[in-house]
Amino acid sequence: MITSKQNTFIKEIRSLKDKKQRDNLNLYIVEGIKAVNDAILVLGGVYAVIGTDNAVNEIKDLSKVERVEIVSNQVFSSISGEVSPQGVLAVIKKPTEKAPFGKAVLLDRVSDPANVGAIIRSAAAFGFKDVYALSSADPFSPKSVRASMGGIFRVNVISGDREEILEKINIPLVVADMDGQNIKDFKIEGDFCLVIGNEGSGVSQEVLSLSKSVVSIPMQNDMESLNAGVSAGILMYELVNRR
Repeated sequence: MITSKQNTFIKEIRSLKDKKQRDNLNLYIVEGIKAVNDAILVLGGVYAVIGTDNAVNEIKDLSKVERVEIVSNQVFSSISGEVSPQGVLAVIKKPTEKAPFGKAVLLDRVSDPANVGAIIRSAAAFGFKDVYALSSADPFSPKSVRASMGGIFRVNVISGDREEILEKINIPLVVADMDGQNIKDFKIEGDFCLVIGNEGSGVSQEVLSLSKSVVSIPMQNDMESLNAGVSAGILMYELVNRR
């Protein structure tokens, strides 16, 4: 059992709260019994599971885990990002980016990690294969991973700046904007990429200029906009069911 917060491995795990370290080590964290079991099931295994004795016993297939460490409650509290921790987390190797295929979502400077995670969750739920994060909050941050509710294990995440991302997309862009065509009247054939813009400034002009279509969600009671994560979920559902 690890009882020191200064243990080298524990310090490494703690460092994964920082994006630079996640990128350097090519690792990220998922926390909670259900989330860890889901990660092992979907990914076929994880790099490490760390937790208290009772919590680790709730993990179903430790044979698919490269490294298992039991820690004290105090040590786990020092690495947990949860308000009410369940006592176990997994360290996962960031996946190698796959070649894009199928329906996609482009996050254009979406800054809230909770929105990024929620959009990834909806993308997985509605069968979108690729999620492009263009200058957005890190999809592998603890807050994004938590909000994705396992979606991060089920989609191909591609991060980068504008030039890197836009040259990879070879399907029509469908931009979400409140001045666009009513989604109820819109249909599209074949694969497409739904674009969700920044929470405050929307989709950038450069991305908008490359778009095939602009769509909006009809609203009542003089409401002008919705949360980015909510909007993305509604539009994904409508677009999939109107094909």
